[in-house]
Formats: sequence, C-alpha cells, structure tokens
Amino acid sequence: MITPLRFILFCMVVFAAFTPARAQVPSPALIGYFHNWNTTNAPYVQLDQVDDRYNVIEVAFAVPQSGTDYQMTFSPNGVSKAQFISQIQTVQSQGKKVFISMGGGGTTVKLDNQVERDSFVSSMIRIINTYGFDGIDIDFEGSSLAVAGGTIASPIEIPIIILIDAIRQIMQIHRIQHGKKLMLSMAPETAFVQGGQSNYSGAWGAYLPIIDALRDSIDILQVQLYNSGTMYGIDRGIYTQGTADFLVAMGEAVIQGFNTIGGHFAGLPANKIAIGLPACPSAAGGGYTSPSVVQSALEYLLGRGPQPGQYRLFNPNGYPDLRGMMTWSINWDASSSCTSAYEYADVFEAVFGEPAGLTETDWNRMKMYPNPVQDIVNLSLGSSNYQADIQLVDMNGKILLNRSSDYQEKISMDISGFPAGMYMLRLGIEGEVHFFRLIKI
Repeated sequence: MITPLRFILFCMVVFAAFTPARAQVPSPALIGYFHNWNTTNAPYVQLDQVDDRYNVIEVAFAVPQSGTDYQMTFSPNGVSKAQFISQIQTVQSQGKKVFISMGGGGTTVKLDNQVERDSFVSSMIRIINTYGFDGIDIDFEGSSLAVAGGTIASPIEIPIIILIDAIRQIMQIHRIQHGKKLMLSMAPETAFVQGGQSNYSGAWGAYLPIIDALRDSIDILQVQLYNSGTMYGIDRGIYTQGTADFLVAMGEAVIQGFNTIGGHFAGLPANKIAIGLPACPSAAGGGYTSPSVVQSALEYLLGRGPQPGQYRLFNPNGYPDLRGMMTWSINWDASSSCTSAYEYADVFEAVFGEPAGLTETDWNRMKMYPNPVQDIVNLSLGSSNYQADIQLVDMNGKILLNRSSDYQEKISMDISGFPAGMYMLRLGIEGEVHFFRLIKI
C-alpha cells in the first residue's frame, strides 16, 4: 500500500530528476550564424564578444566525420574546448541561446538506414551534451534531401523519413536527460520550401514534409532568402531576391501556407518565423538587401508600415508577433570590410528595438514556495519590473487556473480546491516561459 507520505516522497524524487525549463527562444530574436573558422574578410569573432543584440547564436557547423556512417563531429577553432564551453556558458548567462547548426553548404547529410540514423543521433547527443548547446539547427543543402513522390503529409523518401525520426529521437533523449525541450531551428533554401509552389520534385519542396512533421517542435523557421532564383508568392506573382516584395511575399507564404502537387502545406505561426538575409553583399552570392529596403519590408510585414512594393499582404493587419531576423553571418556583420560593422544588427534594432530578455540570474531569483503545498502557493519574482502570466496546469496539460499580474514582486494563488497530485505552474514573462513542478497535498 502506498501511503500519502510515500506518494509525496516519490513525487519529490521524480521532480528532482528534472530541472525547470524555459521553452522559448528570445522574442524578438536576432539570430546569427557564427563561423567556427577564420577568413581574411570575415575574421573569427570570439563567441563571448559577439554584439549583444544577437540573442540567438548558431554555431556553424557540426559535420559528418569522413569515413563514418554519419558520425557527426564538431571542434572549436581558435580556442580550446574548455574555453569554448566557458564562452557558451557566459553568453547563456546573459539570456542568449546557443545552437549547434548541422550540415551547411557543400556538406551532404543523407541518412539512408537505421545504422546511419543511430550513428547520427548518438554523435549529436554527445556534441550537445559536451558543449551544453540550447538547440540544434538543420541546415542540410544540396543533395541531402530530395522528394520523388509521396506527399507532404506522407513522404516516401527514406532519407526524409529517417531524418524526421532522428530529430525526434534527439529531442526525446535530450528531454529525458535534461528535463527540458531542446530547441529546434531550420534554415532551408527557398527552393526547398517556397519552391514547392512551382514543383514538388527533387530539391523543390523537399523540406516541407520535415517542417510539417516537426512543426510542433520547431522554434524558428528561417528560410534563406538569398542565393535564390525567382519564387512564386501565394498571390501567384513572381518575385526577385533583394527586393521588399521578395521578403514580404516569402515571409507570408510560410505563415499562410500554400498548395503544392504534394498536397497543402499548412503554414507556421508568425512567432516561429524569422526573415533570413546575408549581412552584406560579400556574405552571399546574391540576395543582399539594403537596410532601408529591409526596414520598409519588415515594417509592412509586422503590420505597422505602408506597402513598400507590389505585393499586398493577405492579412492586412500583418504579423506583429513575427519572431525576428536571421543572418549569414555574425562574422560578416562584424567585419567593416564589407559594409559598416554590425549594419545588420542596426537594422534589427531599428525595426524591433533593443531585444528584451531575462538573464539566467533573473530567472534564478524566481522562487516557488512552499512545495509540497496544501492551499496557498507563492511565486517570488525577485523584481517588480515584470508583467507575468501564470497558469496552473495538470499532468494532462489541462489549464486549471489563469492569472495575470502587473509588476508585483510576489504572487499568491489559492489551489486548495484541487485534489492532491502533481501539477505545473507555467510562468510567462517577456516571451519566455518557465515551468515550476508542484506537489499538492
């Protein structure tokens, strides 16, 4: 027989195995790829010296080790492993997220069987755990992915099916090991996504089954709106890279969704979409867009500026919760050899303002007590500067209580009317979410 005391102790042991987790990337997000190498025109930048406006840093790249069954490998270049881990921890303490990007241009990652899948999964888990990355980014290009039939909802291509399974396994293992969600972003080229409107074959539309299958796990979809040919908008107009119309049309396409001969692609929420552009003309073969054009396009896409070109938004109110902007790359943006240093970050700040976000120290100051609790549970925010949304959620995910609080250091909730058991308090502040595990006795 399990006594109430034994049940409580069991719950405490279970909850102790999991650390509280924040489930969102910063919002708005300025996302930049970080070259793990040095070049003359885009020199290596120390990770902990990246411009503060970049709050999501994607380290490029984890790649397959030659001669293996997709055993992925990553080693920092320019600093030791210990130094790089320390730098990651430093920027994470500032509220930033650090991802490891997999693949990159010129690298093929094509998982053809379970042996390759298992090798890929185990090696990526090892890399993530070694360096403490917050998330992974899928940047598979070239011949890595192709469609040859099937549909978006039911792909038939083995590498696509296996990749979906592999990403799910990596995320599941990470959650079991760390008690929190591994963040996920994708950076496909336009042909792999919006190109599905023209054709659904080969590279054209090849990312769509992956995006569709993993849509609930995706935190950021950041299509590369550069190195692209012309693309259809959802109005069936044809648009050219480097223009305001291209940014607006391609951005709305992945939010509203579109039809392909492989079926309908249902869009993603705007808060999962970032506009991806090169930081300067030399950063890409084509698609560089001047700061004034980027700003006018994004102001319109956000629903607060005039129409800058021919493309008219299907949603006249725009998308004010658009996640942000991505660039290739931080190193190019930092270099004055291409344009003025940090021109891209300046555009982001002009459009979105200084990115908000709580540091690890801010979150660590927040406490929930008592736990276990019988009637009144308290949340101490450590500051009166926050506007907080609080929800009591049962273990089936049902929301039992909702509470919003304006700028209070302490919040109390009466849960005496609920049965004994395990619950979670969901605390949302400035676009980020924190979960507290709670035992009701």
